[in-house]
Amino acid sequence: MSARIDHAVTSGTFSLDGQTFDVDNNVWVVGDENEVVVIDAPHSVPEILRVVNGREVVAIVLTHAHDDHVRVAPELAVQTGAPLLLHPAEEPLWQLTHPGVPMPQALTDGQEIAVAGITLKVLHTPGHSPGAICLYAPALNSVFTGDTLFQGGPGATGRSYSDRPTIERSIKDRLLALPPDTVVHTGHGADTTIGAEQF
Repeated sequence: MSARIDHAVTSGTFSLDGQTFDVDNNVWVVGDENEVVVIDAPHSVPEILRVVNGREVVAIVLTHAHDDHVRVAPELAVQTGAPLLLHPAEEPLWQLTHPGVPMPQALTDGQEIAVAGITLKVLHTPGHSPGAICLYAPALNSVFTGDTLFQGGPGATGRSYSDRPTIERSIKDRLLALPPDTVVHTGHGADTTIGAEQF
């Protein structure tokens, strides 16, 4: 069976710098009938497992370590037996949500994660946070951008550990270099395309 993208939206909160906001997060599940990679683990293990639908989870890839993307990651890893993967520069944010919990396995720029006969390539795109990453799936003409790029522009940079010039450079150098018709699957909100987000 060929690889496909499944999707769910989970609701909860995001907290940083003493503020808390209600948020809806996209969860992306990439794979075939047998195995999948889960991208981010926001608010609800049961809702994520409904999308997984009994398939083997080969990895849980975290685009960054803000609490609304990793809150249920340790529990999801226990329930699925899958490894957690996160860029090591995210350790300060990981410890805010999961103090004392060991860091997930390290993601590196250019790393390729195999699932269902395709590869997801890790693109380190700092700015929203130091170790933010995107996952490029050329076979699916898709890139999963977490909170780096949204419909309408870059992710937020007004909080701790973020930097506007850095995120703009990441987007220009790493994402806008992808084919213009590449579909952008974001961490929150609607899809867009690389071509639509040129700046």
